[in-house]
Amino acid sequence: MKNYYVYIMASSSGTLYTGVTDDLERRVFEHKQKLVPGFSSKYNVNRLVYYEETSDIKEALNREKQIKGWLRVKKVELITSRNPKWQDLSEGWEQPRK
Repeated sequence: MKNYYVYIMASSSGTLYTGVTDDLERRVFEHKQKLVPGFSSKYNVNRLVYYEETSDIKEALNREKQIKGWLRVKKVELITSRNPKWQDLSEGWEQPRK
């Protein structure tokens, strides 16, 4: 069974990025190494501060869309509810396997 992850990355200045992936370790690595041009590399969004997991891709995509539609204050509340110190949840992860 395949799992999907809705996740939020943050920059040191507090910029937030919400995304969805089927390989969280690989995707976080791509953000940290700025391997994909765009918003996250432009704004140095490189700390995983929140994620949730589901086996339903439609549910994951709907949840991503829902979170992206929220005001910043609601996203901050979501992150703080599970990660009050905004620690990088990917700390200590190895480089993903190819």
